[in-house]
Amino acid sequence: MDHGKKLAEETLLPSALEDDDAEKEGEMLQLGEPTMSLTEVDVRGPKDQRSSPDRNVLDRGEREGEAEEDEAEEDDEEEAEECVISDEDYDTDLELGEKVEEYDPTGQTSYMKACGGLQVVPASYFLQHAQDSELSMIHRGLGPQGTKALAVPLVTNTSILRLNLRDNWMEGMGGAAIAQMLKENCYITEVNLSDNRIGDDGAKAMAGILKESSSLVSLNLSGNHFTDGAAECLGAALITNTKLRCLDLSYNALGERAGQTLGDALSENTGLRSLNLAWNCIRGRGAVMLVNGLGGNIFLRTMDLSDNGLGKEGAVALGRALKENNILEELNVSNNRIPPEGAIHLAMGLKVNKTIKSLNMGRNPIQSAGCYGILQSVQENPDSAMEKLDFSDIAVTQDFEELYTIVKEILPVLTVNHGGRVGTFRKAKA
Repeated sequence: MDHGKKLAEETLLPSALEDDDAEKEGEMLQLGEPTMSLTEVDVRGPKDQRSSPDRNVLDRGEREGEAEEDEAEEDDEEEAEECVISDEDYDTDLELGEKVEEYDPTGQTSYMKACGGLQVVPASYFLQHAQDSELSMIHRGLGPQGTKALAVPLVTNTSILRLNLRDNWMEGMGGAAIAQMLKENCYITEVNLSDNRIGDDGAKAMAGILKESSSLVSLNLSGNHFTDGAAECLGAALITNTKLRCLDLSYNALGERAGQTLGDALSENTGLRSLNLAWNCIRGRGAVMLVNGLGGNIFLRTMDLSDNGLGKEGAVALGRALKENNILEELNVSNNRIPPEGAIHLAMGLKVNKTIKSLNMGRNPIQSAGCYGILQSVQENPDSAMEKLDFSDIAVTQDFEELYTIVKEILPVLTVNHGGRVGTFRKAKA
């Protein structure tokens, strides 16, 4: 029974309370007082109240309306901002986090980096002349490492056309670095690497560029301790190369085998105009094979074979070559141990040759008889183009001087140098 009574109270109590509240609200309305529901008093606190500009308190409903308006305005502003989009809102390939370096056609920047990596002191001369058309760094003591560092900027350098690195002791490593650079650089046309001791390894590297390079026209490899092995590499390259015009292999240690190799290359080469093989050890059969190659060449204009060992056999072969070759204009065979008999055989070729303008036979033991025979062959050749004969350090007789007087009338431009007349101490120049 108590339970039923309690349930009735719980059921009737809310309705009774609502009736009491309604009566109170009616009384308050009659008195003109503002009313507020019990639930609103329980839920709203100070934070839910907001003053209007006229200092009246705004309830939650009014404030929610204003909030919705503010949110709408903010959305409109965001949409307007999204319509105006700057380049900063996009990620491009240029925004890599690193500054793009400017292209340096002189290679000065890369040279400094290479010197730092190889721990060598930069050559200030290169930094000052990197934009010149000719870079001449002679006797600078670059060494192998310094040469490697210098090769780095030369790969991209577009100003330098002629490169002279004579006497820098670069050895095989430095020579290989320069060769690798020349494979990439198509602007440098003349290179001087003389007196650098690059050896056969360096020669092999240079032969590689001669097979590939299409821009190199002049190459000086004098004084680099080349042996017959170097000649094999270079000879094979000369057979295929058609661009190189001048090659200097003087002051090396090229022997008989080198003469054979270069003779074969010379007979097939179509590009060379000048070849210098002075101060080597080409003699015997090697000398004969080399000269035979000269006979088959129809492009070479100048050849220097001075200070070798041609001897009589080489001079005989040279006389035959001069009969066949009508292109060669300058020939130097001084100091080659050519005897008088060899000079006479050489003179036989001069009787029919139409292109030789300068012949140097100085410091050979040909005596006055050999000099006389050569001058007489010029006299007997109506088509001779001879302009200069050099018999330095060879004494001549009175007969030779008289013959020269006669030939001078036929060829007014001809000049002859000799070691003076036999029996006098006066050195004469005719």
